[in-house]
Amino acid sequence: MREPAASTHPFGLLAEFNRPERLIEAVKQTRAEGFSSFDAYSPYPLEEMNEAMGLKENIIPWLTFGGGVLGAATAFGMQLYTNWAFPIEIGGRPIQAWQPFMLITFELAVLFSVSAAIFGMLILNRLPRLHHPVFDIREFHLAGGEKFFLIILGNDARFDADATADFLRGLKPLNLFVVGKTEEAE
Repeated sequence: MREPAASTHPFGLLAEFNRPERLIEAVKQTRAEGFSSFDAYSPYPLEEMNEAMGLKENIIPWLTFGGGVLGAATAFGMQLYTNWAFPIEIGGRPIQAWQPFMLITFELAVLFSVSAAIFGMLILNRLPRLHHPVFDIREFHLAGGEKFFLIILGNDARFDADATADFLRGLKPLNLFVVGKTEEAE
């Protein structure tokens, strides 16, 4: 196991596990210990992980709904304004008839809702992130195949390199890695 050095401040500490049950139990113990800034990596989705990590309801559906409402209101308002500002009477049709407005209203609602979902997901996931310090750990490529990882990030309020390393060792991981050492500001 690579141990944290006293003169550096790591990005985080990464623990490697060989079974999903061990990772889920480690995540539950991490939350129980009071850590709030951590993440778990698995080669496939684990149903119990959201509950174990204490993840709240997803905000993306609300962003999508809000984008759709904004798009529909924009399209409908734009068409109303255009017909009132430049009235053209065709075949006795009323100036503010809503039925012909529905096609454009639907199209902009879909465009805005999809855009809100995509950009909301990117912003909430802090993407695009071209490099993550965890990729510097040689063994991390196994997260795509057969291993499970838990990282406690260095920006956590309870993070102390030595105490956190001791806590992670108590979870009996296969390996413990220091991720992204940076020199402390003096």
